Amino acid sequence: MPTGVALRDPRQQLFDAAERVLVRDGVTGLTSRAVTTEADVAKGVLHRHFADFDAFLTELVLDRIARVRARTAALLEAAGTGTVADNVTSVLLASFEPVMVAIVVLVIARDELRGRLRAAGTSRFPLVGEGAAMIVEYLTAERDLGRIAPDADLDALAPMVIGAAHLLFTEQKDRQPEPEAVRKVVTTVLAGALR
Repeated sequence: MPTGVALRDPRQQLFDAAERVLVRDGVTGLTSRAVTTEADVAKGVLHRHFADFDAFLTELVLDRIARVRARTAALLEAAGTGTVADNVTSVLLASFEPVMVAIVVLVIARDELRGRLRAAGTSRFPLVGEGAAMIVEYLTAERDLGRIAPDADLDALAPMVIGAAHLLFTEQKDRQPEPEAVRKVVTTVLAGALR
C-alpha cells in the first residue's frame, strides 16, 4: 500500500485479516506478516498500532470477548420467551462460528497470549470462560422466572453446555453442526434443570 493512503479502520482491518488467516491457515499460519499481507498493508502498520504481535492478538481476543458480552445482553432479553433450550441453542450457534473456535485454539496454543489476557482481567480460560458466564447469567434469569429448577447448579451446568457444544463444533471442520444436533446437546445437559 502506498505511503500516505489512509486506512478506513486499521485496527479492524487487521483484526478481520487475522481472523481470515486463522480460519484458513490455523494457528501456525498466523504471523504478523501473514496478517499484514492478508490486510494488504505494510508490515509497519501493525506495529504502528500495537506494541508487538502478542499485543495485537490480545486486542483481537478482547474484541471477541466484547462480542460475547454484547451477546449476553441480547440473551438476557430473551429470558422468559421461547424455550430455554432454543435460546441457548441460538446463542451457541451464533457464538461458536469458525472464527471463535479458531481463536479458542489460538489462546490454548500461545502461553504469552493467555498471560496477557489474564492480566487484562479475562476469565481463566478466555472466551470459553466468558461464554460460560453468559450461560450462567441467562440461566439465572430463567431460574428467577421459574423456568429453571431453584436448586439447579448453574455454575456446573454452564461449563457443561459450553464444553459439550465446543466439542460438537470442533468436530465439524469447515461447517457448523446442524442446529438440531446442538439443541439435542443443550436439552440433554439441561434436562434435569428445566421446568
